[in-house]
Amino acid sequence: MIDRSFIGHALPSFTVTADHRGLRAFAWATSQSDAVYYDPCAAQAEGMQNCPIPPTYLFCLEMEGPDPTAMRRLLDIDIARVLHGEQHFTYHAPAFAGEALQFEPVIMNIYDKKNGALEFVVRQTVVRRAGGEVVATLRNTTVVRNG
Repeated sequence: MIDRSFIGHALPSFTVTADHRGLRAFAWATSQSDAVYYDPCAAQAEGMQNCPIPPTYLFCLEMEGPDPTAMRRLLDIDIARVLHGEQHFTYHAPAFAGEALQFEPVIMNIYDKKNGALEFVVRQTVVRRAGGEVVATLRNTTVVRNG
């Protein structure tokens, strides 16, 4: 069983900057046809400071942190038993290429179902831009199969 005392535990925060190369690759992979997602001039022509970060790209940026396995290591979770349970995004403000974004992950809940056969770890990450404005809140549920 995963130790429930880690509920509320803050994982190390980190800063990631979205670059144009990664944004272009993501736009291509997700079939974004609007040039604002890969051409800074097109974004500026639309009144944006730079290419906007597509909403789900924040998950990719979170995985670019210095230790994307920190939670699994902390909770001693074997990757072979992990399933992706759920991903949820709440957006508060747009973010743009070139911005340094601060990611602040916290373990919000740990619970089980089916008499412990499945355990769930809910992580919430607040994403802020320089100055502290909240850009988004990411919520991820990891499922651990036991037995």
